[in-house]
Amino acid sequence: MRFHPLKPARRSYRLALAGLATLAALGAVAAHRMDVAGHHITGMNNSVVWGAPHVFALALILAASGALNAASMASVFGAPAYRPLARLSALLAAALLTGGLLILLLDLGRPDRLIIALTHYNFTSVFAWNLILYAGFIGLAAAYLHALFTPPAARRLRITAALALIWRIVLTTGSGAIFGVLVARPGYHAAILLPLFIAMALALGGAAFALTAAALSRWHGDIDAAARAHQARLLAWFIAAQLALTAALHLVNLYDPARADFARFVLLSGGLYTVMFWAQALLGGALPLALLARRGRHLRAAAALVIGGGLAHLSVIIIGGQALPMPIFPGRRVAGALGEVAPYTPSLPEFLLGLGGAATALLLLLGALRILPALPPPGEDGGAGAGGGAGAGAGR
Repeated sequence: MRFHPLKPARRSYRLALAGLATLAALGAVAAHRMDVAGHHITGMNNSVVWGAPHVFALALILAASGALNAASMASVFGAPAYRPLARLSALLAAALLTGGLLILLLDLGRPDRLIIALTHYNFTSVFAWNLILYAGFIGLAAAYLHALFTPPAARRLRITAALALIWRIVLTTGSGAIFGVLVARPGYHAAILLPLFIAMALALGGAAFALTAAALSRWHGDIDAAARAHQARLLAWFIAAQLALTAALHLVNLYDPARADFARFVLLSGGLYTVMFWAQALLGGALPLALLARRGRHLRAAAALVIGGGLAHLSVIIIGGQALPMPIFPGRRVAGALGEVAPYTPSLPEFLLGLGGAATALLLLLGALRILPALPPPGEDGGAGAGGGAGAGAGR
């Protein structure tokens, strides 16, 4: 199979490129403004210290892990329909992770202090673990792409793909552990958040890959026709797993007196957080499942709903978990701001930073696709071993 770089001639591609570049530039301006003026221009406060940028960043990081689904299906599980999509899968995963990490870096207020985080590790901190996991993920994605693009390295393809599969599961578990180990907040401290984040990553990544393939098919020709029905089935299972784990989380929280207040807050009395929770459950979960039941005919609409629902779900977990006051004195009522639900309204710079990081990830992907022969000819059925066997990666 011969692979090709992206050579679009459509006006819609140029418009998309201009729009993404504009969003990336606005994100850079927003980050600079927050760096110079300080975080008081955002909606964050002493109670809500992780806001909208963290929601976007975590969504991109989780989607990066799940975007490698196609590569794993091709090279680990030997699914022939995914073989032409393996290169795109790895490039998308690396780009999404880069965009998510860029948001986190620019939201720190002092991006230069990343040097300290890279040179002084505190191995008792789950954040330090995740730095290693992020770097390892990008390294394995690069090694996997090297095996795909270089025929002599193709014999290491299956081993590299298996390591990448294991690593991305560990990475997603580490992202969930950031919240699962925080004992001070009843909305976070739960071991079930770890498998829940894995399910969310698989769903978000599958949805992101489906939408990316749809956009590229418009400019390059249909590249995922053979795998579309299988993608729909997989995405349906991932959504079902996410819904089941979410239900289990809140049922256990309702049973546990220490977390019952948070469960009632999210499910019944949380205002906007309650609206977002039920919106993601119904519009981002149940409705996509119904659409995917029609043999993948509505895969792209379902994928868009899954991404919107994922952002709402992460907002409930990350921001809602901070908005509920901490039980500083169990059994006692705390007067004043510390005893009330913390207000939070995301500001325009926060939204621009999050959107700018996502736009930068897509720009990196399009740039790589313009240079590298990563896209199969339109309408390939995956019969040639381009991503899963010893001769994979030889196509140029």
